[in-house]
Amino acid sequence: MSAFTTAEIEYLRGQPLGRLATVGPDGRPQVKPVGFLLDPETDELVVGGYAGSGMATSKKFRDIAASGVAALVVDDVATVDPWTPRGVEVRGVAEACTAGGAEIGKRLGASFDFDPAFILVRPTRIVSWGIDGSSYEVSARDAVRVG
Repeated sequence: MSAFTTAEIEYLRGQPLGRLATVGPDGRPQVKPVGFLLDPETDELVVGGYAGSGMATSKKFRDIAASGVAALVVDDVATVDPWTPRGVEVRGVAEACTAGGAEIGKRLGASFDFDPAFILVRPTRIVSWGIDGSSYEVSARDAVRVG
């Protein structure tokens, strides 16, 4: 059983863009827009750059290689009248992987060819709003994958 609710999985699968937060060795935060895919077999969020983008040389990649932590926020506004924000924040253990991106991108059905380097975010904490309840109803829990 997934650490995500059924509604969270559906929402994450329908969103192509998120914001990845990392922390540099100097303690300064960075947030970057990224494409991502949810791996339903592992509950990992896979952040990949397009082939040739040089993911392994990016600051986000270096930050994760050094710290091993990241957060990914995926959100939008379902409607503006009435105001209906919704989203999922995933905090977790992160891994900077130097090889295998092309294969994982194909396996997960990426709409572009992945760079060999990619980032994995394994959830330790999930916070969502407007997904399983109203926009102002927050669900926050430690991520525990069952099964």
